[in-house]
Amino acid sequence: MAHVISDECVSCGACAATCPVTAISEGADKYVVDPAVCIDCGACEDVCPTGAVKPE
Repeated sequence: MAHVISDECVSCGACAATCPVTAISEGADKYVVDPAVCIDCGACEDVCPTGAVKPE
């Protein structure tokens, strides 16, 4: 299952920079995860300063 990014996202970009498969991109008001690309490694969750990234 892919990770998801909640509204706590402050658009810092830490998660996108850490993603090994570039599944995270900047959305209109927060970063978003492409579930078709996400390998559920959890790297993004570990670096998120606000805890906005969670397993789906």
